[in-house]
Amino acid sequence: MARLFGTDGVRGIANDSLTPELAYHLGRAAAYIFGQNKEHPTFLIGRDTRRSGTMLADILAAGIASAGGDCYMVGVIPTPAIAYLTRTHHMDAGVMISASHNPFEYNGIKFFDGFGYKLPDETEDKIEECMLKDERAALQSRPTGAAIGTISTWTDLQQEYADFICKSTDIDLSGLKVVHDGANGSASVLGPEILKRLGAEVIAIHHEPNGVNINEKCGSTHLESLKETVLKYGADVGIANDGDADRCLAVDEKGQEMDGDQIMLLCAMKLKAEGRLKQDTVVGTVMSNIGFHKALKEMGCKTEITAVGDRYVLEKMRKDGYSLGGEQSGHIIFLDYNTTGDGLLTAVQLLSIMKQQNKPLSELAGLMTRYPQILKNVRVQTKSGWEDNNLIMAAISAGEEELGDEGRILVRPSGTEPLIRVMAEGPDLDQLERIVDDIAVVVEHEMGPSK
Repeated sequence: MARLFGTDGVRGIANDSLTPELAYHLGRAAAYIFGQNKEHPTFLIGRDTRRSGTMLADILAAGIASAGGDCYMVGVIPTPAIAYLTRTHHMDAGVMISASHNPFEYNGIKFFDGFGYKLPDETEDKIEECMLKDERAALQSRPTGAAIGTISTWTDLQQEYADFICKSTDIDLSGLKVVHDGANGSASVLGPEILKRLGAEVIAIHHEPNGVNINEKCGSTHLESLKETVLKYGADVGIANDGDADRCLAVDEKGQEMDGDQIMLLCAMKLKAEGRLKQDTVVGTVMSNIGFHKALKEMGCKTEITAVGDRYVLEKMRKDGYSLGGEQSGHIIFLDYNTTGDGLLTAVQLLSIMKQQNKPLSELAGLMTRYPQILKNVRVQTKSGWEDNNLIMAAISAGEEELGDEGRILVRPSGTEPLIRVMAEGPDLDQLERIVDDIAVVVEHEMGPSK
């Protein structure tokens, strides 16, 4: 049987692979694991704006309460807020109901421990094992009377999180005209509110969630309308979050995209100047651009590399004591502030740098030369076995031989969707497109849904 937990919690199409029954048993198992040393473990539960969010949050809470856990329902809130508030309110666990940047029909259940960190594989495995036992009616007997858990509403925590973000800078953002794209998700209200509180002039787009428009042609995965709005209003910068606001990407005043690598570079520069970049090191992933490494080296900094996934970045940061890390996709972790990628914290830090440097974002972004990267997603029947396929490996080898030392190829499965991602990086865009297309055709032929 495949592992239930992926790289970022349990995900699937709501009411299909991610069923209410699964959420209920998952809640019971989590309450049992987190409640092994106390009668009523406490859970903080938030969600994004998907139609299925209330259904899954409520039935997960019912499962937790049926096993003795006490649930505090926060409502719509960013994922990093759950991590932060779980820690500051001394909860036993936090839960976020979200599928992040995925389309609205997907949803997910993501757990944080009492310190605000995503769970290690071992704890997830214990929950999964316990859940499977529960489905076979082998879990401990159900509590009754006063031992039953409770479910209550706690809806003023959004402002507490907003206060925390605002206190992360002492720089007045007055004079900056900012377009904020809330992805019709968790940052739709909080994003513009925080930026206005800090003094920025804010033009808000995609901030009217209706349950089905989250991430729809908007947010950090679709920057087209953000670029158009920045140019239309002559804004200084555009900020894009994703559906649960743990990512942040930007658009400069010329409408040019700025990815997570470039944002991290600027943040590293600021932290280093302040003596707060621990060990003068930034943690990236295998997807980090060649230009990212070169620019940091020129600044006198080092880089560490992990597998794709902010949980792996965080593990490396915690293990070796680093303060800044993240992904090209916009998951950026400031470990001195929060325990997970935080899109609104990242936005505030980037805008503070712009104001402090008093330079246009296009000039600041130019500190890093971004080598062309081509990424193609191939939908597959199964993500396992591609490394053992001789035709796929031969296509990859041919591309690597052609690129030589001037570039690289990375093929990897998605952690959350039935996709194989094919990426090539190097100086010649046309060459990269041809190489990626050649590999993708072979992957689709060998691993596609029709196979």
